Amino acid sequence: MSAARRFRLVGGALAVGVLLGALGVPALIATGRTRLRAVEIAFGVGALALGVGLLGWSGSVMAGRGVEAMQERMDTNSDWTEAKSRRAMARVGGFGGGLMVGSSLVEVLALGA
Repeated sequence: MSAARRFRLVGGALAVGVLLGALGVPALIATGRTRLRAVEIAFGVGALALGVGLLGWSGSVMAGRGVEAMQERMDTNSDWTEAKSRRAMARVGGFGGGLMVGSSLVEVLALGA
């Protein structure tokens, strides 16, 4: 996979995360949360997604070939592959990072905290 394609993969998820983070904080404030709590929730969800993406990506790298071999041996007819799993986890991690950046930008620029 080329570097440009990898950048689009993670960069697209990052952009969606930034947008959702920027829109999620005001939405949480509208539901009655304080400004600080709204930013904490959005940032925390982003950190969770980043952590899941990082852990899932590294797990795919470490165990991917073994899982593929097991599925082939057991004839599971699964479409799961190490490469697809790594791409999915890169998207999840990019989204989480974007959510963290977007909520932080809202806190600094719009809320003046």
